[in-house]
Amino acid sequence: MSQVVEEKLGYYFFDKRLLIRALTRKAYALEQPQPCEHQEAYVMLGNAIVTMVLTECLVRAGYQTGAELSVKKLELELERETVLSQVSTTIGLGYLIKLSAAERQQRVEEQPQVLVETLEAAIAAIYFDGGFMAARQAVQRLFRTVLPDV
Repeated sequence: MSQVVEEKLGYYFFDKRLLIRALTRKAYALEQPQPCEHQEAYVMLGNAIVTMVLTECLVRAGYQTGAELSVKKLELELERETVLSQVSTTIGLGYLIKLSAAERQQRVEEQPQVLVETLEAAIAAIYFDGGFMAARQAVQRLFRTVLPDV
């Protein structure tokens, strides 16, 4: 299961539990009889990592003034959900998300926002497992089609 995701992400986890947590929705965790870690905090961290790496790439590409940087960053933000959702779909992340019974019934794994959150959580898991450089490389790979050359 995780090997396919790892292959598609281009990162192989030393600690598979980090990836499992990234794939676990809060509603699923709350259904479990034993305490179960979930992706919520990872989503926030992954979101911050993606934002930082995209901004860094823009600055390195020569977007220096506040106005041009803001415009290009806004363009990337508009593409961000689309790119992350497409990548999630391409790598089959939706099939691996641990969902509650109600979420499965509602087919939330097909919702772009759920796919984006899960991929952001996976980026945070990469950060915890391999450090910032590994997470940075993952984001650059995921966004290589929309990022300016750096």
